[in-house]
Amino acid sequence: MRSKKMTQKTEAKLLTEKPGIQLIKAGTYKLKELSELRGTPELKGQILDLPLTDNKEVLTLGYFALQPSVDYSAEFDFTEVKIVTKGKIVVRDVEDNKYTAEVGDVLIFSPKTTVIFDGESDGEVVYFKNAGANPLYLP
Repeated sequence: MRSKKMTQKTEAKLLTEKPGIQLIKAGTYKLKELSELRGTPELKGQILDLPLTDNKEVLTLGYFALQPSVDYSAEFDFTEVKIVTKGKIVVRDVEDNKYTAEVGDVLIFSPKTTVIFDGESDGEVVYFKNAGANPLYLP
């Protein structure tokens, strides 16, 4: 049985409301206790939802790795979320704002954003995007 707290509807700001890059450092948000939300004191666990977009499109999972080399840029006309699993990924926007994401950090690229992947990157990510798979990247 669901608790009333769990079914309450609240308005949340979308993380991809504006074009750009966001970096969410590991530990930024405090997770909510499942035992309180579910009304089950013996339950041990935590959860948190962060709304990204209200678009209902295809969802693609991918893996991405960079080794130290040269900068390159990519245009994002969809929402993409990258979770760093190894090393670090360094990106910049067109205004030269630099974001260094390390293990456990999350990068969010909003639609209509140019992302410059810095040549000092040396890491791996798992990513999700609300766009179809690129045929060139299929196994």
